[in-house]
Amino acid sequence: MKNLVSIITPTFNSSRYIEKCIVSVISQSYTNWELILVDDDSTDKTQQIITKYSRKFKKIKSIILNKNSGVANARNVAIQNSKGRFIAFLDSDDYWHKDKLSLQLDFMIKNNFAFTFTSYQPISNDEKKKYRIIHAPKKMNYDKYLKNTIIGCLTVVIDKEKTGKFLMPNINSSQDMALWLNLMKKGFVAYGLKLNLASYRIVKGSNTSNKFKAIKDVWFVYRQHENLNFIYSLWCFTFYVINAIRKRI
Repeated sequence: MKNLVSIITPTFNSSRYIEKCIVSVISQSYTNWELILVDDDSTDKTQQIITKYSRKFKKIKSIILNKNSGVANARNVAIQNSKGRFIAFLDSDDYWHKDKLSLQLDFMIKNNFAFTFTSYQPISNDEKKKYRIIHAPKKMNYDKYLKNTIIGCLTVVIDKEKTGKFLMPNINSSQDMALWLNLMKKGFVAYGLKLNLASYRIVKGSNTSNKFKAIKDVWFVYRQHENLNFIYSLWCFTFYVINAIRKRI
């Protein structure tokens, strides 16, 4: 189907949030999509919930893994089972605003962009508190992104017709950062749409809510995935910390 969007959603013990995530996709004003839910061997009711929705909606596919193998693998299984020209990412505890895909696809097609992201808003676990909107810059290339990891995974859409096939690097964390860098190294620029079109839930105990772990993960990408030397890694890391603080002020 022309301009089909494949939405990649890994799940693991996501029963508390997954229905809101799924409903935000079903409610999109842009209707040419498929949602691929890959469960990483959950022990709660996540599998029952995603199976229920996949039986009810033909555009939703649920895949159950019989062994926990990490979010990178779950995303890659979804990517490998996707049929769309466009690949979009949405994690199970986050959700989109109803015109997200419509506005972003229009932005991409009109401007012939291969890689885009949008602004988004962090929210508290219970949704009672909304934090400062993370505003998307106009564009990000490889050198800029090393110093400012501002791209929210839940906002990214990639035109696979332009980039060619890709998978997320199978590392323990910051797989999305590593993938964006892989694409940027090939010359693709990430263009930002300056509209708040997604809500990012800060779940207590998650990898992204643990600031110390996030810092370690970024350093790991610099040194192990990108093979940057120590001095340049430290230079980029200094800007990363400054920009991370600015995002939250």
